Amino acid sequence: MVPLHATVVSNVTRRSLLQSAWPLLAQDVAKPPPALDFICPMDREVRNANPGKCPRCGMKLVANLPDGREYRLDLRTSPAVPRAGKPVELRLAVRHPVTGAVVRDFEVIHEKIFHLFLVSQDLSYFAHEHPEQKRDGTFVFKTRLPAAGAYRVVADCLPKGASIQFLSRTLVTAGTDPARLADSAVLQPVLSAQQGTNLGVELVTEPKQPLAGLETLLFFNLSPADGLEQYLAAWGHMLVASADLIDLVHDHPLYADGGPKVQFNLIFPRETNYRIWVQFQRRGVVNTVAFNVPVKALR
Repeated sequence: MVPLHATVVSNVTRRSLLQSAWPLLAQDVAKPPPALDFICPMDREVRNANPGKCPRCGMKLVANLPDGREYRLDLRTSPAVPRAGKPVELRLAVRHPVTGAVVRDFEVIHEKIFHLFLVSQDLSYFAHEHPEQKRDGTFVFKTRLPAAGAYRVVADCLPKGASIQFLSRTLVTAGTDPARLADSAVLQPVLSAQQGTNLGVELVTEPKQPLAGLETLLFFNLSPADGLEQYLAAWGHMLVASADLIDLVHDHPLYADGGPKVQFNLIFPRETNYRIWVQFQRRGVVNTVAFNVPVKALR
């Protein structure tokens, strides 16, 4: 703080002071390098001043993560118009946002270089797969779609030198009514405990009524608690989809230690109903269960 009795420096005096200091200012003074910010490519809110691994997903922290330019996802199917219940081949290519070239080099995230999610428009069908990469850089996955309709095809990957990509395309089967393509799934609340193949899963949210735009804590209680194992380098995986399939989120636990309680933190974007698929592994078996969570607006 400048004292009230401080001498006022005239413009002339100020100019002479600057001129006398100029030789010093003109010298080449070595500046310290800017501090590095180590960031998790998948969970970008995880930051550290030192290198290491992300406590949430186990990925290596990257110094000064590149900008978040969005790449492009190309999707071709064979046959061109798939039929429900029949074999279909999906060929996916991730393209550079500037050059358009097919990306061939990817970082490993959760033990794989490419995570593929398939979700039906009515949200009754869910798949989390890992297609094979071919020599031309594309990824190929063969499957059978269970019913006629529209499906969201989502790719989760990390091209080398880029930021994490979460890209989606829509696939429509033969026999789909075009007038129904804009329909939202009808989701009634499903909050009771669900049973997987060899694991029971109970969901408790805090607050009890999730609110759009505010953080919701999702506590999953697992039973029996013995034999729990990491699946793809995480104690759990979660995919969240809004009823209209506009909002899609892939997340991992914030707190988990191999015990029966697993915590995810999530901000629901809008007031609508959401389906939450969670995956936990016990004794070599991946258990997938789903909950329907209504989200209200803050009033």
